Amino acid sequence: MAVIGIDLGTTNSLVACWRGGRVELIPNALGEFLTPSVVSLDEDGSLLVGQAARERLVSHPERTASCFKREMGTGKRCDLGGRSFTPEELSSFVLRQLREDAEAYLGEPVTEAVVSVPAYFAEAQRSATKRAGALAGLTVERLVNEPSAAAVAAHAGDGDADRVCLVFDFGGGTLDVSLVERFENVVSVTAVSGDNRLGGRDFDMAIVTGFCQDCGLDFDTLSRQQRELLLRQAESCKVALTTQKSVLMLYTGGENGTVSAELTNEWLIRKSADLFKRLTAPIRKVLLDSGTPPSAVDELVMVGGSSRMPSVRGYVARALGRDPASGVQPDTAIALGAGLCAGMKARAEGLRELALTDVCPFTLGIDVQNHADYSQPLMSPIIERNSVLPSSKVQTYCTSQDNQTLLTVNVYQGENRYAQNNTLLGSVQIHVPAAPQGEQTIDVRFTYDINGILEVDVAAKAGQTARLLLKSGDVSQAEAQRRMRELASLKLHPRDQEQNRAIIARGERLYAITVGELRSQVAAMLDWFQRQVAKQETLQIARAARRVSAYFDQVEAFTGEVELPDSMGDWDI
Repeated sequence: MAVIGIDLGTTNSLVACWRGGRVELIPNALGEFLTPSVVSLDEDGSLLVGQAARERLVSHPERTASCFKREMGTGKRCDLGGRSFTPEELSSFVLRQLREDAEAYLGEPVTEAVVSVPAYFAEAQRSATKRAGALAGLTVERLVNEPSAAAVAAHAGDGDADRVCLVFDFGGGTLDVSLVERFENVVSVTAVSGDNRLGGRDFDMAIVTGFCQDCGLDFDTLSRQQRELLLRQAESCKVALTTQKSVLMLYTGGENGTVSAELTNEWLIRKSADLFKRLTAPIRKVLLDSGTPPSAVDELVMVGGSSRMPSVRGYVARALGRDPASGVQPDTAIALGAGLCAGMKARAEGLRELALTDVCPFTLGIDVQNHADYSQPLMSPIIERNSVLPSSKVQTYCTSQDNQTLLTVNVYQGENRYAQNNTLLGSVQIHVPAAPQGEQTIDVRFTYDINGILEVDVAAKAGQTARLLLKSGDVSQAEAQRRMRELASLKLHPRDQEQNRAIIARGERLYAITVGELRSQVAAMLDWFQRQVAKQETLQIARAARRVSAYFDQVEAFTGEVELPDSMGDWDI
């Protein structure tokens, strides 16, 4: 059976597949690739999804829902015609429609999908997306971050050259920014950041607010139908401003009769000043987290329908000092990338050599005692944000009280210094022998995979062990056990891997046969490599191994009296 890739968007959704050696977008029943992410409940109790539902936003606002992606993973509910739905239920209706469109197009049943999500979605939002897939009759084992999908689509067929790419994914409801590197046929995400409350819809609202201010309208006193009409007008004006210098916005109704205002991109920038400031914060964060200066970015890829706005493109281009890459279709890039990822998951011919590594968007850790304030335990990070996935890391902790026999390990997700201000994911307990404070220690290992399964292993020095398995979404126990067996191979610390041990042994040998400044350089390079290994980041270690091996080649050539370049500055630590 086919595996499909789905771009589940705030405003529009798309579906794609890998077939016949290429990725294809799948049209809906109307022959369009874009299916509006809108759901409406008809008076007869039937559901409308897509364009038909979107048309009812103005005529039947009390029976129609949109932008529910923003509420994924929350306790909020939406009332449609007297019936209450969760955001994941509403999303499942869109997913089901896309699945049925795919089945009609492919002529076969579809039961599995790779679904794209904002890179900055937290665990609750990712779990809700998987539940939505299950409700739509789809197995969603793999979620792919939207900028990662766009990067795969943009880089497919680009060759093996190493590149650094900043992906600016600005959709209808969310903003994601990712720094992506291509390294020996691997598309690797280095850092992610974003704003799950900033999208094109916010610019629509800014247009409406500015229009109302200029025309003397009180938006809050308008009916829901009038508000939706104004928002629809604002969206149309925003789209028109991508190709026109100015556009006339009209509103008819209320005490003032018909009012109008001329809108330009300059007007939009003035009315949306706060939104533009928020656009650059995630860019700064990914560059800071990755240690990458703007000058080191080779390419700017802008995707998502809202990135078509000339004001947004110009603003981001100025911030980075480079123009966006041409040839990238903002509306379809993520769906095409999701389709490629679906082909990769199905091990399709032609994609077996392409690999995608993603990162953990939020820090994972446990709570530890705060000696300055015992009522507020601190967060101790184990897998930090932007760690490459899959990842397996371990930290050692000790008892905090005399004769302590029970340790409770609380697992959190988040960036706050205080554990209670982060999201509690689960807890596990382990018994240890009574001993003075600090004498009993435990090793806490987190193993986190690309499918959202976090395995927590706790091992005491005295031999006791405990385990906690946290699954994103409704993953079956059998699947979880299968993934646990697969994850077992990750639990070998990189410093113990044969290739790294061989490089360290080679450095120690070269240290033994050299003297003076060259010996010092070998020692410095060896120390640097061991520090990279200690970070437990697979991709960084692979790069470091390549660099160190090349340097050791030079040292061996030098000791063999082969002429070398005058400068070895490229290898300075």
